[in-house]
Amino acid sequence: MTDARPVGVMGGTFDPIHVGHLAAAEEAREAMGLSRVLFMPAGVPPHKPDAAISAPAHRVAMAELAIGDNPAFRLSRLEVDRTGPSYTVDTVALLIAEAQAEGREPEVVVIVSSESVRGLPTWHEPERLLGLSRLAVVPRDGFTSPGRSWVAEHFPGFEDRIVFLDSPRLKLSATEIRARVAAGRSLRYLVPDAVIAYIGDHGLYQDDLWRKN
Repeated sequence: MTDARPVGVMGGTFDPIHVGHLAAAEEAREAMGLSRVLFMPAGVPPHKPDAAISAPAHRVAMAELAIGDNPAFRLSRLEVDRTGPSYTVDTVALLIAEAQAEGREPEVVVIVSSESVRGLPTWHEPERLLGLSRLAVVPRDGFTSPGRSWVAEHFPGFEDRIVFLDSPRLKLSATEIRARVAAGRSLRYLVPDAVIAYIGDHGLYQDDLWRKN
C-alpha cells in the first residue's frame, strides 16, 4: 500500500552534515507528518558560486553515514547527478514528475531554515516553487523567522504554503564545523560519530582555507 503522507526534502551543501541538520529534519518529519525525508546534497549550489566546496562524493558519503540509523531518512542523488545549478524548484518538479510516472500524486514539503527563507524572493521561480510544494521553516538560532505578515507581503496568496515550526534552536553551522577541524578542535556531539571518522580518514577541512568558507 502506497504511503500517502507528504515527502520532505532537506537540501543543502552538507559540507559537512551535522546534528543541526538532523534535528531540523526530524522536527519537520514529526510536525508535518512526513512519510520520509529525502536528504539531497546540492550539486552546484547557486548561492555559493565561488565558495570552496568538497567534492560531491565526500558530501554524499557523509550524508549517507549521518542518516543511516533513521529509517525515515533517505539519501537522494538527484541534484549531484544532474548538471547545472541545483535550483530547488527544478528538484521538486522532477520529484513530482517521477512520482506521477508511477501513478502517484505526491505532496512535497521543502525544509528550510529561518535564515534561508528570508532569501526566498531571490530564489529561482519562488512562486512556482510555492505552487508545487509547501515550505516548512525551522528556526535557526540568531535568525528570527519572518512570520505570516512577511509571507503576505512578498507572496500574497501563498500564505498557507509556508509553515513556521518550533524546532530545537541549535546554534551550529557547517562553517563552524569546518573551522573547528582546521583548528584541530573536537567535533564530538556536534557531528555524528561516523561522519567525524570519515572527515578524519579523508583529511577533510584540514587547512586554513576552510576557516573562511
